[in-house]
Amino acid sequence: MSDTMVGIYVFVLSCIIGYHVIWNVTPALHTPLMAVTNAISGIVIVGAIIVAGAATGDAVFIGLSWTQLIGFIAIFLASINIFGGFVVTNRILAMFKKKSVNK
Repeated sequence: MSDTMVGIYVFVLSCIIGYHVIWNVTPALHTPLMAVTNAISGIVIVGAIIVAGAATGDAVFIGLSWTQLIGFIAIFLASINIFGGFVVTNRILAMFKKKSVNK
């Protein structure tokens, strides 16, 4: 089996498993889960910055090589994931705050 097919199988299986894992998480565990995914996205950003910065090759798009372009896309998507994770986590934590009663 080719490396491409193995990669596609791993991607499809991880999408299916991820879907089932996320949809079966209880609300009490959602905030810690978001914290872990934010940490993983932070690691992805560091790796993408290292790869994009060290990349060499022929320019294919706006003076960027394929590696730099994919690294930029990874940084962009992981940044959106981190920002969205903080927003969702903040909203969930706000649900647990005691509401003040004005008299």
